[in-house]
Amino acid sequence: MNIENILSKVDHTLLSQTAKFEDIKCLCDDAIKYKVASVCIAPTYVKKAKEYVGDEMRVCTVIGFPNGYNTTESKVFETIDAIKNGADEIDMVINLCWVKDSKFDLVLNEIEKIKAACAKRVLKVIVETCLLTQEEKIKMCEIVTQAGADFIKTSTGFAASGATFEDIKLFSEHIGKNVKIKASGGISSLDDAEKFILLGAERLGTSRIVKLAKGKNI
Repeated sequence: MNIENILSKVDHTLLSQTAKFEDIKCLCDDAIKYKVASVCIAPTYVKKAKEYVGDEMRVCTVIGFPNGYNTTESKVFETIDAIKNGADEIDMVINLCWVKDSKFDLVLNEIEKIKAACAKRVLKVIVETCLLTQEEKIKMCEIVTQAGADFIKTSTGFAASGATFEDIKLFSEHIGKNVKIKASGGISSLDDAEKFILLGAERLGTSRIVKLAKGKNI
């Protein structure tokens, strides 16, 4: 698999709490140059970033990030606001408290409401795999599929660990045919990126792959 193919699946990510807009501009410049799938940035920068990139790059942002325990109403508001500001894609964090309480009807309802707010825009659902049991991961595959979301995503990158090959394989065995997989968190080499894709990941959330591409001067 060539590096251009890998780059085409990358959500080039910068979610640092201390990122300045100059950093976001550099992220966007690299994203356009290396033809990645999107830039994934904090909601506060969506409007300026979209004005900066126009139609040259898709802008993704995060909702309920990173802990997911905001109310559904606040997450829906965040989503509507992000779209108003120009977001093309939404990555939402599930309410892990509800998962641990087995309140799966509430988890489903929340994802459905955010998907409705997204309209035709892509919705990725972050389930934070490192905090879930095997049974909970399988249940979330079922719920994300039932809710009509576009992607199930492994991680925020802010918890103890990120994507694993085992979790991508598990997802690929349990999601519905209309759901795709985003591997995120800790993807640090081209070999790992390629393996995640071969196991079924359609997107990679990472800040490192573009840096590796720059090192190769492609």
